[in-house]
Amino acid sequence: MSRMHSTLATIPNRYAFINTIDASAHQCHSLSLMLIDVVRFSDVTTSLGITVGDRFLLEIANRLHVLFNKEVRIGRISGDVFGVVFLNTSNATFLRDMFERLVEHFKTPMYHDEHAFIADFNVGVVQGRCDEFEITAFVSRAEAALKQAKENKYENYYALSMHDKTETGRSLALKADLKRALSQNELELYYQPKVDLNTLNVIGAECLLRWNHPLDGVLFPGPLIEAAESYNMMNELGYWTLEQAFRSLVELEKHGLPITLSVNISPTQLYDNHLLPSLKLLSETYSMPLDRVELELTEDVALSNSLMVKKQLDELRAMGIAISVDDFGKGYSNLAYIRDLDLTALKIDKTFVMELTDHPVNRAIIEAANIIGKAKGCAVIAEGVETIKQLHILREVGVRQGQGYLFSKAVPLGSFIQLAQRDIIVGTSPRQA
Repeated sequence: MSRMHSTLATIPNRYAFINTIDASAHQCHSLSLMLIDVVRFSDVTTSLGITVGDRFLLEIANRLHVLFNKEVRIGRISGDVFGVVFLNTSNATFLRDMFERLVEHFKTPMYHDEHAFIADFNVGVVQGRCDEFEITAFVSRAEAALKQAKENKYENYYALSMHDKTETGRSLALKADLKRALSQNELELYYQPKVDLNTLNVIGAECLLRWNHPLDGVLFPGPLIEAAESYNMMNELGYWTLEQAFRSLVELEKHGLPITLSVNISPTQLYDNHLLPSLKLLSETYSMPLDRVELELTEDVALSNSLMVKKQLDELRAMGIAISVDDFGKGYSNLAYIRDLDLTALKIDKTFVMELTDHPVNRAIIEAANIIGKAKGCAVIAEGVETIKQLHILREVGVRQGQGYLFSKAVPLGSFIQLAQRDIIVGTSPRQA
C-alpha cells in the first residue's frame, strides 16, 4: 500500500524497491513496472541548489502516490528516476493512459518559496506474467524501455513486453568495445577542412571521431557514441577528444598552421561543472591559447532554455573560446533565444546546401541565416558543399565559409597538414570555380 512521505529517506531506494518488485511478483498473475525519469532535473539542482531540488523530488513522489492511488508500489530507482509497480495488469492501453494521466497531472506547477517548476518526464514501461518472472531481466527490460523513451524524437514514452527483442547484449558488447578502444588507442581524430569560399584557402577544421576497429577497420563512431551515452561515458570520450584536439593544435603550429579547430561537444559535457577548469588545464598543459578552440553545439542544445547552458556558454565565451551552432535551421530555431546567445558562428545545415539548386526556398533560408549572422557579428558556414554550382550560389548569397566533399572529406592529421599547407585546394582552383 502506498503512503505519503515527509522525507526522501522513507521512499524505498533502488535495492529496497527491487525487493518489493520481486515480492510483488509472487502475489499476482501479472506485473507492470513504469520507470519515470524527471527530464533535465540537474538544471534545478544546479540553478536552485540540492535542498530545493530534494523538496521538488519529494513533492513529485507524493503526487505520484496521489495520482496512482493505492494499488501501486512506488520507489526511487536513482536520484531523479522513480519506479511504479502496477499489480495484476499488463494491459498496454491502461499503461499508456497512466502515462497520459501523469503528463496531464504535472502540467500544474510545483512551488517552493519564489521558485516554480513544471516537471516533464521520460517514461519506460515493461509488462510481464508472474509465472515466468525473473527480477534482473524484468528491471533491465524496464531500463531498456526508458533508454528508448529518452531517444524517441517525438514521444518520450516507450513500452516493452518481456518477449520484445532488445539489443542489450549488443549494447553490453559496445560498452566493452568502448573501454577497449579508449585503453588501446583505437580512437583517432580526423579533420574536415573549413574553407574560405572566395580564396579556397583552408582556414580551420572540424574534428571528427573515427574508430580504428581491430577487425572491421576504420569506422564511423555512431554505435560507440551510443554506447557512451548509454553507460555514462560521454564525458570520458568528450575529454579524450578535447585533449587530442589540443595535441593536434601543437602539431599544426609546428607546421606553420595557426588555425582554429572545432570540436563537437555533447550535452553531457555542457552540463558538467568540470568543463571550464578542464579546458583551462589543457590550455596551460599544451601552451595553446583557448581562442584556437571552437566548440560546436547542436541547435537543440544551444537553444534550450536552460540556465545552466546559458551560464556555461557565457563563461566559455569570456574565456575566449569560440562557440558555433551546428545544423542551424534543421530543428526549430528559437530566434529570440539565439539573439541573446554570444555566438561566433552559425553552421547552416547541409540539407539546405545539398538541395540548394533544387528548391529556391533553400536559397532564401541561407540568405536569412546570412543576414542573422551579419547582424550578430558571427561567421556563417555552409556545410555539405559538394558541387561547383552550390559554391557559386553561396558566393552570390555572401556566405564566406564552407566545408564539404567538394573540398575534402575528413582526413587524418598528416593528410590534413599537407592539404592545409597548399595555397589552393587541389581540384578546385579559382579558375574552375
